[in-house]
Amino acid sequence: MSFKNLEIIEPVLRALEEEGYVKPTPIQERSIPVLLQRKDLLGCAQTGTGKTAAFAIPILQLLHNDELYRKGPAGIKTLILTPTRELAIQIGDSFKAYGKYMRIRHTVIFGGVPQRSQTDALRAGVDILIATPGRLLDLINQRYVRLEHIRMLVLDEADRMLDMGFIHDVKKIIAKVPTKRQTIFFSATMPTEIASLANTILSNPVRVEVTPASSTANTVRQELYYVDKGNKKKLLLDLLTDTSINTALVFTRTKHGADRVAKDLNKAGISAEAIHGNKSQNARQRALKNFKLQKTRVLVATDIAARGIDIDELSHVINFELPNVPETYVHRIGRTGRAGASGISISFCDAEEKAYVKDIHKLIGKTIPVVENHAYPLVNHSVLPKEKQRPSSTRNAGRKNDFRNSKRKRYHQKAGRN
Repeated sequence: MSFKNLEIIEPVLRALEEEGYVKPTPIQERSIPVLLQRKDLLGCAQTGTGKTAAFAIPILQLLHNDELYRKGPAGIKTLILTPTRELAIQIGDSFKAYGKYMRIRHTVIFGGVPQRSQTDALRAGVDILIATPGRLLDLINQRYVRLEHIRMLVLDEADRMLDMGFIHDVKKIIAKVPTKRQTIFFSATMPTEIASLANTILSNPVRVEVTPASSTANTVRQELYYVDKGNKKKLLLDLLTDTSINTALVFTRTKHGADRVAKDLNKAGISAEAIHGNKSQNARQRALKNFKLQKTRVLVATDIAARGIDIDELSHVINFELPNVPETYVHRIGRTGRAGASGISISFCDAEEKAYVKDIHKLIGKTIPVVENHAYPLVNHSVLPKEKQRPSSTRNAGRKNDFRNSKRKRYHQKAGRN
């Protein structure tokens, strides 16, 4: 099947052809006809399967038809909520590409940057608004954004918005959108909380699921290396001596960890940059651009920053640290093997991360093959006692209590002497 068979209008078809789109992906093939009929849709598909085009193409077509017939008042007609600035920018780029021969205006708003350019674009008037929840609520409160004319609402990467704690903000925003609307809900995984949210905002939705929920793409070869925590850096450097690894996206759990790994790689002569929430927007976009152009060989990222990274030729994803949320593993390795291409996922696992591996295996329904013969096999199989694994907040609370008890004891001793 081609895009022509989906009854796509000429301006969009022309733009798609220029972008090299010929055959729709399964999620596009099944979603576009449903959305063109103005039905609600609940879509569940692996990341990298073309979800953005699956909703962007019909939105552009419906808005174009409405414009030709001059239906409805001026104002924002479509709102797309997404969890991260990188993903928001990527979606904006897609609308720009697919709608280049149409008179439909869009803009992207997100936090972490001055709002002036965003509010100027809003004043000029837009049909499609792509936003992260926090900045959108802020601009709504400042009365720069009004949502009473919304006809189409899209929640993209809904499971990630749950992980990042945005669901409360999302519910506030939904309450400001007209109840009479078309709602499009996309998620790579479908945990219980997300399914419950979908049930409250969708009206008789058509469910489109092209792959099993929480599964990983068959085009990605997965490998697991058991290694001591102190040897992970050595193992990473050893793997990167393989010149066939043209580009690698390396994941850490923390911002500090991302900076440290990038610094170690640069010291070893491997070009690397870190990308995380503490970096400015300009720095993040510059690092991402360098990585896409292969000026930088390795991009070290935290999960929040990496969401929305869409690089067709990314050959390797390396989990320097395994995520403690199994669904995050699916999102991470979905950065490679996109749109049918092949890719390799390599995961490092120390003794304390073995429980994470079990959770991941349970979620994806298969066992990740273990690489036995490597230079730094796991030697220390012991796990720290539970009392040493307490979160820092708990440890700090303990220290504070010790301090208070010590202070109280000194006070009573002093009172006794007096």
